[in-house]
This record gives sequence, structure tokens and C-alpha cells, in this order.
Amino acid sequence: MKKNFPKIKKAIIAVAGYGTRFLPASKNVPKQMFPIIDKPIIHHVVDECVASGIEDIIIVTQAGQAVMEDHFDTHVELEHILDKNGKEELLKTVKEIPQLANFVYVRQKKNYPYGNGTPLLCAAPLIDDNEAFAYLFGDDLVMSKKPCLRQLIEVYEKEECDGVIATQEISPDVVNKYGIVKFNPENNEFEGIVEKPEIGKAPSNLAEFGRFILNYKTIKELKKLDTGKGGELWLTDTITKAKKNGARFLIHKIEGEWMTTGDPLTYMQTQVKFALERPDIGEEFKKFLKTLKL
Repeated sequence: MKKNFPKIKKAIIAVAGYGTRFLPASKNVPKQMFPIIDKPIIHHVVDECVASGIEDIIIVTQAGQAVMEDHFDTHVELEHILDKNGKEELLKTVKEIPQLANFVYVRQKKNYPYGNGTPLLCAAPLIDDNEAFAYLFGDDLVMSKKPCLRQLIEVYEKEECDGVIATQEISPDVVNKYGIVKFNPENNEFEGIVEKPEIGKAPSNLAEFGRFILNYKTIKELKKLDTGKGGELWLTDTITKAKKNGARFLIHKIEGEWMTTGDPLTYMQTQVKFALERPDIGEEFKKFLKTLKL
């Protein structure tokens, strides 16, 4: 990698949203704070960032999500109680959370349009014009030996491109539910995205999801972009526009399993898979599942 080629040390995590598919549970608790076993969804996303070498994490929130900021902050009273009761391991766990990274919080402005490109627009003032960064959706998780974001960073550093888009191979009979990437199979260069194509007419069977490496070229296009389908500000429209103006994006088929927690069914499926992988409870949980009359 060239000496002046920007390294990825900063990540933006989009968590603004109402989680309406989880009402009433999400009425006062952000969906991203729902637990996967004993750790909130957003904490898993942060862990992936940290394990990938990220130092600065910008979380784009909205009104009613202050509990997320509290989670990654120091809790003096709780630490005192744990210390007093001799619960050293739990105390160590709690005290380590604020030290995971440098956390910055940005409130999503109400005058901006709705869309998955909007959190990036809100965080844009914190990105230098010669800087590259990671952009993650706060409700997408990936189970993998090598962190998903680390995989993207390695592609970015090797190819010295303008961005990398994470993709997951899916069954051809469900392509109509996802954004499907069109790409050059010879060099994995991104060519476009078809949103929810008809079955049999998809350009590939690779779905894009909430993991990206981007640079300021994307932000510049986003600032000029009009809203698209449904009156929303779409990140995929921005990436496509940046590509047309000379930016080079690659797609990366991840080594691992992408799991969304966007609705009750996928959330519960993710819970089960994470529980089965836990060394402390996995075997007992598997035994329990085998007792169920399904």
C-alpha cells in the first residue's frame, strides 16, 4: 500500500431509526440495544470495528437513543457495587466497555430526508476530504472467523480503490428481497445495484448489506444527490453516481454469514445461532433444542 494511501481508522455506524417492526418493545428501547444473549446488537457491531483496527467510532443517533451513549460510557455506581460484592470478572467487563474506542455521537437532523444515506450525510463534517472510513448499519451482524470489516479493509488496502462493498451469496429464489449487485467477475469491480429484481432477472446472486469502505468521493456525491425511490436518500444511488464519475469500487464476497436483526424472525434466528456458538452455553442450549417437539 502506498505511503500516502489513507488507512481506515474511523467508522460510522448508522443506528437512527424507529424499529417499528419491534413495537411495542422498541417504543423506548432502541432496536440496536436489544440483546444478543447478554450483549446489545450495537455492541457486537462495535466489537467487529475494534477487532478490525478501528480507533474512532461515530454513532449517528436520533432522539430517544441516549441509552446507547450510556452503554458505552462509565457507570460509576454499577462499578462500585460490583467491586464491593467482589464480582471481579463482571467489573473488568464493564470497565473495559468505554475503553473500546473513541466514541463520538451525532444526532440525525430532522430536516434531512429519510434513508440509509442520511446518517453518512450527518457525519460528513467529521470526515476529512482525504480520508477513507468504514460505514456500517447497526442492525447487521456477521459471524466469521476473520471480522467482516477486516476482510473489507484488506481488500481496500491491497487494491487501493475508492471503496469496497460487502456481499453475501444468497439463494436465487429470494433475490427479489434484496439489493443485488452487478459486477465484473474478472476483477470484482462494482457496476451497479438492482433493488429487489424479479426472480430470474437478477444480475447475480450476491446481495449487498450494511458493511462498506468508502472515501470522501462518496460524501461529495451524497451532498449533491436527490432523493430516490420512496423519497429516500439511498447510499446505493450515491455509490452508483460516484462510480459513474470515476470512483472505483470493488465487491467482496464475505467469508462468514451475514445475519440481519431487522425483524422479529431474523432477530430470533440470530439469537439461536449466536447461542449455539457460545462455549459456555452452546452445548446445553443444543441439548435443549433437541428436546423440543418441532
